[in-house]
Amino acid sequence: MAKNAINVEVEPRRNEAIERTLKRFTKKVKKEKILEEYRNRMYYEKPSAKRRRLKKLRKIALNKLKRQQETN
Repeated sequence: MAKNAINVEVEPRRNEAIERTLKRFTKKVKKEKILEEYRNRMYYEKPSAKRRRLKKLRKIALNKLKRQQETN
């Protein structure tokens, strides 16, 4: 089940420093979660292990939301 390729393009703006262009590119890559996807696909992860990992992440996020609501 192949996912469509994600192409990130950043055109340099007029009189824009290369560092700023690189920063915009990096932000786009992070937003699209390209590196995260790459790291996850480096090694095969069994479906059961993936479910366990995602369940753990959901539980952490839920606990964080509960703590935030308790403080407010």
